[in-house]
Parts: sequence; structure tokens; C-alpha cells
Amino acid sequence: MRSKETRKILAWMKEEWGVENDSLEELESGSIGGRESYVLDGEVIGIEEQGGLLLTLKGILKLGPTRKWVTVDMGAVRFLANGADVMSPGVTDADPLIEVDDLVWVRDERNLRPLCVGRAMMSGNEMVAGNGGKAVATLHYVGDPIWNIEV
Repeated sequence: MRSKETRKILAWMKEEWGVENDSLEELESGSIGGRESYVLDGEVIGIEEQGGLLLTLKGILKLGPTRKWVTVDMGAVRFLANGADVMSPGVTDADPLIEVDDLVWVRDERNLRPLCVGRAMMSGNEMVAGNGGKAVATLHYVGDPIWNIEV
């Protein structure tokens, strides 16, 4: 990628996800399933998703975003590992800046490890209130086709 494009993607990652990693000079772009994707060190770290940037789980592990996180109790982990959506009673904490339709990442409360990435169906504050309903529609989880992409 040209440095101008790389700077644009870095600014996007910082704005959307709170990624503070400026050392992404080796960022490459390509197309996966007709969507623009971003590769770093041979791993897909991001995919454009309906006007937003979906960080993959490998991207989250590599880049350490500080925004748009949702924390769930340990009872939810086994369901999310199989691609289930996040239900609000399982949410223990969430970034209060999350708004409906934001792309978010979900982590467990014990290890704070990423479990899945999805689209917020309610605000961060509504998720924490836990009044019922789907909090996050899962788009990507460990072991799914995105996880298994080999570059």
C-alpha cells in the first residue's frame, strides 16, 4: 500500500477502535469475498464491513484496541465460541460510547481475551443494564471462515 493509504487506514483504526499502533508500515490490502481487507505479517487484521472497519480477532490480538469492547461473564464463553450472538444478561461491562450499529469486539471477564466481533444491537449502557434481548449480532468468531483465512 502507498503511505497515504496506510495513513488513512491507521487514522481509521485509531478513530474507530482506539488502536495506537503507528508501526504498520507493512500493511497490505487486498480483496476477500469482494470486500477490501488489510493484512499484516501474513494475517488478515481488518475487513471493510458496511462502511466500517471490522477488526478481525487476529487483528485485535495484534493491535490491542481500547474502544468498542463488550465484556461478558464466563458462562457466555462456550456459546460465543460456537458463533452465538451476545445476549444482554451475559454482559458485565461495555464501552459506554458504543452506539447501535457500531462494530464491537467481545471479551471474557476473566482474561479479557477477544471471543468474537459483531454489530451492536443496543448501546453500551443498555447492554450493561441487561434488560434482555440481543446485545451484539456476531459476525466473526474463533474457527469461522474469517479466522481460517490463509494469506
